Order: sequence, then structure tokens, then C-alpha cells
Amino acid sequence: MPAFDEELFGPVGAIVPVKDEDAAIAAANDSVYGLGACVLTRDRQRGEHIAAELLDCGMAWVNAVVHEDPRLPFGGIKASGYGREMSDWGIREFVNIKTVWVA
Repeated sequence: MPAFDEELFGPVGAIVPVKDEDAAIAAANDSVYGLGACVLTRDRQRGEHIAAELLDCGMAWVNAVVHEDPRLPFGGIKASGYGREMSDWGIREFVNIKTVWVA
């Protein structure tokens, strides 16, 4: 289905039945895109682990959808972008650092 394989922006999502949590993570990661992901769960600690360690994306939210703050870096991985905007991490993407040694 195109909604599963294409990067979507808007109030739409694909519902894809999977057999278990591992299959859900594999399906989420089986994409050329990687901007953001949401984990909806009753087990907050498990959701945090999935979001931080198992999902291939630049941003992830647990029990929330797309919360932004200028203090937090914004950006994706894979075909969803390179680098980050906003925050200290983001500003470093737009500067060139030079080392000058004078003896």
C-alpha cells in the first residue's frame, strides 16, 4: 500500500497488522525514510527503550505525537534528511569549524 511505503505528512496513517512487537519494529524500520516515529504503549519504560534503541528514525515520541521545541534537534535519517535543525546540535550543522595553530 502506498501509505506504508511513502513519507506522509498530515492526519493519516497506515494500519498494518503484525504478529508481535518484534514484527512491528521490523515493519517500522523497513523503510527508506526515517523522520519520526511514535510508540503508543501502557509500559512507558518499554516504550522508551523501543523509541531510543530499536527504531531507525531521527525523532521518536512515546505516548505522544510530534512534540517540537527549539531546544531539541529536529531532523531525520535515511532518505528523510541529513543533519539536524534547531538546538545546539542543529546550529553546528550550519557552521564550519577552523583550527588555527600559531607558534
